[in-house]
Amino acid sequence: MTFIDKFRRVTAPQGLGLCVGLDPDPNRLPAQFSCDLKGISDFLDGVITASAPFAAAYKVNTAFFEAWGTPGWALLERIAGRLPEASLRIADAKRGDIGNTAQHYAKAFLENLPFDAITLSPYLGGDTLQPYLKNPDKGGFVLALTSNPGAKDLQYYTDGTDRLYQRVLAQIPAWAPQHNLGAVVGATHPEELIEIRHRFPNVPLLIPGIGAQGGDAAVVANLADPAKAPLLVNLSRAILYPESKLAFPESVVEACGEWKKKLLVAGG
Repeated sequence: MTFIDKFRRVTAPQGLGLCVGLDPDPNRLPAQFSCDLKGISDFLDGVITASAPFAAAYKVNTAFFEAWGTPGWALLERIAGRLPEASLRIADAKRGDIGNTAQHYAKAFLENLPFDAITLSPYLGGDTLQPYLKNPDKGGFVLALTSNPGAKDLQYYTDGTDRLYQRVLAQIPAWAPQHNLGAVVGATHPEELIEIRHRFPNVPLLIPGIGAQGGDAAVVANLADPAKAPLLVNLSRAILYPESKLAFPESVVEACGEWKKKLLVAGG
């Protein structure tokens, strides 16, 4: 199955799906888990089991594993293998480099690990993205308009016609004629997100910034349209560490259900 076919399948019928971000902070684990790799491993097992009925996709932030060195990488491999095969499995690694280096990054995440896609920096140009896109069954998401405040430092730079993030989005069809490249666009830029969706309806979007960062779920959900490219709404902290009267893992089940309901109801 091609990347875009799987993306459409996991987001059907609305064209929008919930993406659960796995960013395991040892200092925020529920009390029953130890603040070490064993605790993280047990916690993530519980999160995956609890969220599986709701999640169209998972986004694994590799920094939270790489920080632990060799044992952390081993846990990354194990957790990647635990993700439901039917979901879209994304390595949030934000890689970007030239030539042989890009080929080895692609092999690490899209061949040796069972990820379907990887987040990428487009700053070095389209040729550096090709190793990740050569297999139509695999894909990527380039950083276009990120959710952090510093996004405006560079991403809003304009040549008088387009801003830099618009230039990135405009290049995606040429970079990925097999339709296996999407873009990361933060929900913390609601007006720009709406503009992007109207101007680039055929570009799949991975949308962070809902939940802890304050983005509006209704704005995002109202952009869902199965006739256009699919959307994934990523939630990390709001799913992993929700404010709830319930204990883990019921708290995760509750959070997933509530957020999915918000997205589906808002999207109508």
